[in-house]
Amino acid sequence: MSRALIEIGSCNVDLELRPIEPSWIIEGNPVSRSHILSTSDDGTASTIIWQCTEGRFNWYYDIDETIMIMEGSIVLESDGMPPKRYGPGDVIFFRDGAHAKWHVEGHVKKIAFCRKTNPVMIGFLIRVVNKLKKMFISSGAPRPASLMGAG
Repeated sequence: MSRALIEIGSCNVDLELRPIEPSWIIEGNPVSRSHILSTSDDGTASTIIWQCTEGRFNWYYDIDETIMIMEGSIVLESDGMPPKRYGPGDVIFFRDGAHAKWHVEGHVKKIAFCRKTNPVMIGFLIRVVNKLKKMFISSGAPRPASLMGAG
């Protein structure tokens, strides 16, 4: 099955109920909903719209997740990090293995870019293969643009 190389989506989609793990809830009755906007072919990366109503809860990360707050506000705290308020436009990166206490003030809506981390050796091999590919690409061939910087 072939997938389009470019997919178009919208942040204004119907969100499905995705309950927070009950043992993680500290206070209130937060209700969370989400919708997966895109998933990579290898299943290791996805883009998700997520929203939640007021409450306090723990969140334990088993993936790398970068979020941007679109609406509302949250107060986050974690070991070695005092409570801090974040709102629309703020971007936060959570590494695989992180733990944070979330306090949703009223409601929050975020876009999340999630990526499953590879074991260290696989990550090393991927970097080696990519370096070799760059070394053998002819200088006259067009190279893909990257937001990750040149080379």
